[in-house]
Amino acid sequence: MARPLSDIAGRTASLAATAALCAAPLLSTPAQAEGSDGPTGSFALELNNLEDIDGACRLSFVANNRTGVALEQTSYEVVVFDDAGAVAQRLILEFGRLPEDKTKVVQFLLDRGCDRISRLLLNDVEECTASDGAAVPYCLDALDTSARVDVMFGA
Repeated sequence: MARPLSDIAGRTASLAATAALCAAPLLSTPAQAEGSDGPTGSFALELNNLEDIDGACRLSFVANNRTGVALEQTSYEVVVFDDAGAVAQRLILEFGRLPEDKTKVVQFLLDRGCDRISRLLLNDVEECTASDGAAVPYCLDALDTSARVDVMFGA
């Protein structure tokens, strides 16, 4: 006995919805499955501008904390590569306190001209603590880097 197409389409859609609901827990990340131990967003860090100042280079970063966690202390280890591509300097860039959904501009002064920088490597997290003082384990995993200048920047 043939069934109307509308009946078959309705059952197919119902089966697809049921399958999607059953598969959803399997597709979530471990942090989400355990209950919000992981980031809900990202920590965006943009190398926004370079400016030569008396033989030094001022780096301007725009940081945006979209992790869902207020950060009390945030700092990253950055390695500077010179214009020949060799490691020239290791820095700790401190961004300080970053509340949830806060955008902040932070500037750093390097003791070299901007034309002598080819790349900035975000090597590791130096410090990342929540407002309650607890270490935040996903500051590197949630990191989203970008650059508006010709110097390469990222992890």
